[in-house]
Amino acid sequence: MSTSLDTERFSQDWQDWKTQRERDLADPLGWLALVSLDWLDDKPRAYEGLPGLWWQDDDAAYLDPQGADVTHEGEPVTEVHRFELVKSGAGTRVVAGDLEIEVARRGGYLIRVHDPKAPVLNAFHGVPAYAPDAAWVLSGTFEPFDEPKPTTVGAVVEGLSHVYVAPGIVRFEHDGEEYTLTAFNGKESGLNILFTDATSGVTTYAANRSLAVPAPAEDGSVVLDFTRATNLPCAFTDFATCPLPPAGNRLPFAVEAGEKLPYEREA
Repeated sequence: MSTSLDTERFSQDWQDWKTQRERDLADPLGWLALVSLDWLDDKPRAYEGLPGLWWQDDDAAYLDPQGADVTHEGEPVTEVHRFELVKSGAGTRVVAGDLEIEVARRGGYLIRVHDPKAPVLNAFHGVPAYAPDAAWVLSGTFEPFDEPKPTTVGAVVEGLSHVYVAPGIVRFEHDGEEYTLTAFNGKESGLNILFTDATSGVTTYAANRSLAVPAPAEDGSVVLDFTRATNLPCAFTDFATCPLPPAGNRLPFAVEAGEKLPYEREA
C-alpha cells in the first residue's frame, strides 16, 4: 500500500469482511448450532430427541417419519423418504420444529442436528485474528492440470476421507522462495486452498485453514489474501468432518495473517 489512505481503506475493507464473516458464523442454524453427529446403520433405528427411524444402504439414506411432523425442502414427509447424495458433497436438511437435521454423505451417511439453542452458538463472541497487514496479500499464478484431478484427502475424523476435484496448482513467492499449493474448486466460483503453516497448532488451528481465491485472470494471475484465511467448521465444533489439506500444502513459514485458534478451543 502506497499511502496511509490506502492502508486505512485496506484495514476497513478487512474489518467489514470480518464483521460479515462473524455474522455468518452466528447463523442460528449454522455450523456453531451443531449439537450431535450420528452415523447411520443399515437397519432402521431411532435417535434420541429426533423424530422417526433412520437408516442407510450402499446408495442412500432413509427416513420413516413414523407420523412425526417433519418437512424436507418445504414439503411434509409423510412416508419413507430416500436421500441419495454425493460423497463429500452438499448435504440436505429435514426440519423438525426448531431443529434442522442435516443428512450428508461422508463415506457412509450421517445425520447432524442444528439447534439454535446450541451452547457453542450462544457463547460465540467472534473469532480472534491477526491484525490486517497488506504484506500478506501475495501475487501468484494458477497453473491448470491437463485434466482436473480427483484428489483424496484425509479428514479430522479418523478413518474418513474426502474426494475433491483439483483443477491445478497455485505458484507464488514469499521472502524470495517459491512455493506451490494444490487448489480445489471454490464452493461457488474461484478456487479454494486448504493449508497449514508454521503457526498451525501454535496460534492457529492445527488441522487446517482455508483460503478462498478469486477466479484467475486470463493470464492465470491470482491474488492470495492470507489476511482472509479462515477456520473450517471443525475448528469450532467436534461435530464437523472437515478435510485435511492435500499432500504438499504445508507451508514451512509462519503465515501470521487471518483467523487464529477460536476462543472455544483455547485451553
